[in-house]
Amino acid sequence: MKKSVTSAAMTAALAAVLATPALAQNTAPSSGAGNWPVYNGNPTSTRFSPLNEINAGNVQTLTAAWIHQAGVIGQGLVETPLVVDGVVYSIGSNDRVFALDGATGNEIWHYYPHLGDIVNEIAFSQLARGVAIGNGRVYIGTVDGYGIALDQKTGKEIWNTQLLDTRKCKGCNFTSPPVVAGKTLVYGGTGGELPGIGKILGVDPDTGKIIWTFEVLKNDPKSWGGDSRLSGGGGAWMPGFYDAQTNTVFYGTANPAPDYDWGNARPGDNLYTSSVVALDPDTGKLKWYHQEVPHDVWDYDAAAGQFMMIDHDGRRTLLHRNKGGFTFLYDPADGTIQNVWQFNKYVNWVKGIDPKTGDLIDRQDPKMGEKNYACPWLVGNWESNSYSPQTGLMYATAVEACMTIEIQRQAPETVPLSSYYFGGTPSPAKTPDGQAYSHLDARDPLTGKVAWEVKSDIPLYSSALSTAGDLVFMGDAKGVAHAYDAKTGKELWTFNLGSGIRGGPVTYEAGGHQYVAFPSGLGGFGGAFIAQLWTKMADYPQGAALVAFRLK
Repeated sequence: MKKSVTSAAMTAALAAVLATPALAQNTAPSSGAGNWPVYNGNPTSTRFSPLNEINAGNVQTLTAAWIHQAGVIGQGLVETPLVVDGVVYSIGSNDRVFALDGATGNEIWHYYPHLGDIVNEIAFSQLARGVAIGNGRVYIGTVDGYGIALDQKTGKEIWNTQLLDTRKCKGCNFTSPPVVAGKTLVYGGTGGELPGIGKILGVDPDTGKIIWTFEVLKNDPKSWGGDSRLSGGGGAWMPGFYDAQTNTVFYGTANPAPDYDWGNARPGDNLYTSSVVALDPDTGKLKWYHQEVPHDVWDYDAAAGQFMMIDHDGRRTLLHRNKGGFTFLYDPADGTIQNVWQFNKYVNWVKGIDPKTGDLIDRQDPKMGEKNYACPWLVGNWESNSYSPQTGLMYATAVEACMTIEIQRQAPETVPLSSYYFGGTPSPAKTPDGQAYSHLDARDPLTGKVAWEVKSDIPLYSSALSTAGDLVFMGDAKGVAHAYDAKTGKELWTFNLGSGIRGGPVTYEAGGHQYVAFPSGLGGFGGAFIAQLWTKMADYPQGAALVAFRLK
């Protein structure tokens, strides 16, 4: 078992917070108006809050209330924090977990896992996108392949289990939180251009024992010719989404490896990579799937992006965006496609996607020996969207940039540890109009019709947050937090946090007041990617701070 460091608060005020009764076993935390209990805010994953103390009429007086430093910069602060009963649960680089008083930012407890030396060798180490809460516990997945459960009130370790052997799995680990899905805790491991076999795991939330395993790489020679499956990538980078109404957990899966196929490197459609999979959380059984990009050769996987459940005219729709610039609408019960619409302006890898079947129309695969030009850029569309039932609009950002791809034959390196298996060199490029930019859009989620748009010459990698106060919050890669009028797109408030925003802002209630919290910190890896195209950002400061705001 791994060693760790835990610290409890000393002040009487925080002790009173700790005196809150424990949550019942096998239950999720309350999704009441003042809480942000799951990664995307609520049971429908829409990142919408019914709080309205902060609104379009007074947001101009929003001021910083407190700041918490994670203590390690590493990959910055890319999380979406959770908030339950006035306590903020935050996670930084190296999987450092903090419980904070939501009104003051004072620390209640912290937990520092002892990470193995392997984190100094693997790709995407230090990165942590969030925690999960349920059963009176805080759950995390670590960058060295462990699952950990902590007591929600004290931070005391309850169980600590190795779920992935990061060496034998050839680089697999966790950079996102698990999903509390009914009676099961579901973890999605990394993968993609890391050669190996990506997995989604069902875990007993009381013991940490693995209940079931779903192999993202289907064991089928028609889908994976030759021995290509053994180094096929896969995985599920981002958090999944649990729909209690259908008792289904949904995941978007990563791209296959090598990213770029020089011809017969991985024959077949390469299921279940670059797909949406619907799993029974009790058994891990596949209910349905749709491969959004069969035999993906662009790194346009489905792992980046987010699920939202939208009710309209008595019909439920599961919305999902992928990196290829498209938004898919599914019937959550059986995966029937309701519509597909294009989000990014610049898309040239296909002429379109059939809105009824999801079939790709006239795909333009990159070719070996050529300098291929593809839009959009693979480093885009990672963030989560938001949907407001008040306005009926979806708020989402996109990066408008392209890339050149030069393909080379490459052998997968798995000994002693995996290295990137790209099969080529992707380089960022400007759009056909000679520019690269981002935009925040308000759209009809069912059709993609634009209500308003705000353009930015700074990349937008922040998730969006909408509220009943008719506001939309998000941040940019320079570090400026923004608030917009949800109906018109008019900018109403800004605040410079000092380092780029890549995580998700949240809103919550503590001490009788509404707060908005922004994770800030560009981090070395994210900053390096962005600076490839936005060279002026190469020297932007790194950081790792959670900043909370309230009205004066």
